[in-house]
Amino acid sequence: MTSTPETRRHLWVVPATTEPLRPVRAGPAGEVVAGRLGERAWVAVWRAGLVYLASRALVLLTMGVVAVVGGGSLGSRIDRWDSVWYLRAVDGGYPSHLPTANGHVLANTIAFFPGLPLIIRAVSGVTGLSHFAAGVAVSSLTGLTATIGVWLLVREYAGERAADRATLLFAFFGGSFVFSMIYSEGLVITGVAFGLLALMRRRWVLAGALGFVATAAAPIALAFVLSCGWAAFVAIRRERDWSSLAAPALSPLGTIAYLLWSWQHTGSLGAFTQTERGGWHSYLSIAYPFKILWANLAHPITTTANPRLVFFCLLGAVAAAVIALRDRQPSLLVIYAIAVAAIATVTQPVGLRPRLVLDAFPLIVAVALRYRDGWKYTVLLTGSLAFLVAMTAYTVGSWTIFP
Repeated sequence: MTSTPETRRHLWVVPATTEPLRPVRAGPAGEVVAGRLGERAWVAVWRAGLVYLASRALVLLTMGVVAVVGGGSLGSRIDRWDSVWYLRAVDGGYPSHLPTANGHVLANTIAFFPGLPLIIRAVSGVTGLSHFAAGVAVSSLTGLTATIGVWLLVREYAGERAADRATLLFAFFGGSFVFSMIYSEGLVITGVAFGLLALMRRRWVLAGALGFVATAAAPIALAFVLSCGWAAFVAIRRERDWSSLAAPALSPLGTIAYLLWSWQHTGSLGAFTQTERGGWHSYLSIAYPFKILWANLAHPITTTANPRLVFFCLLGAVAAAVIALRDRQPSLLVIYAIAVAAIATVTQPVGLRPRLVLDAFPLIVAVALRYRDGWKYTVLLTGSLAFLVAMTAYTVGSWTIFP
């Protein structure tokens, strides 16, 4: 099947190890993998939507069981960890002065980017829902749009069947429980997944705008700026398409705008980083992954739950990255995923945990596409289901493992 000028203009996939941009029209066995923007979009809504609803049923069932066994309501199991802080940002906004004690900045809402709180407040104002109900609704709905975005993105370069398998593993991945809490992951992944699709279709302004949404929701989304920069570099080098610079120019503005606003609002240029370090002892540390590795290798039996979880997530992410590179997954996806994993890996004490592996969703996709046939995929999906149930139960039922 030959490509037309229309397909060359819109349908580009970036392989990991060969020429950066090339039009893709057919996959294995002649399966058509690319089409016009919006073509059969309803397929994504139904297929990805049903998978997502099934995964939410499993998560909510697990939360319900934990609530029955441990006491308390389902709402109380959801309203914990970062959900509490996002709701505080919705209810009370951001402090005009950083709270301190003994010379250290205390935990406060400045650490939580405004994208999600602003949407929750808007939904609550329009619908009359409480902030908690609006927060759960927004997180759940953005989880749905994220799942649809992943399906459409994978279909773009690998076909519908591959998109089905990848989306199934994504929706039931161990970190996806956050879609049923009040977290920004759904908003971030929605922006990035559709943003990567826009880059493939050379919709530079749209990609930049979607990047703005993602980076206004969480700083981890800055990894998407690297994909935008790479796409622009290739477009300029090959076709002198200077309009491609719109993507890397617009995409980081969500984070930049918030940091500048928090500077003006609090009078402190480093309000975000000071809050992270003072309130959560969180900061970037190149040594941190080595500490995690040493703790697990030197004390394989007595290592506590959080370092052990980070250790296995790190090993899994490395294996997935190798698969993505060897299988020549699109470079735009690989760049983003590795950047997310790298940022999370050097962030102490959070580290690379299931929630952040979910943010690096192209790694999950790469594994799903490698093992999408036969018993290996069945084993992979079964293990992921069990992991999701365990992570959900631990997160809402104890304070042992934080998301």
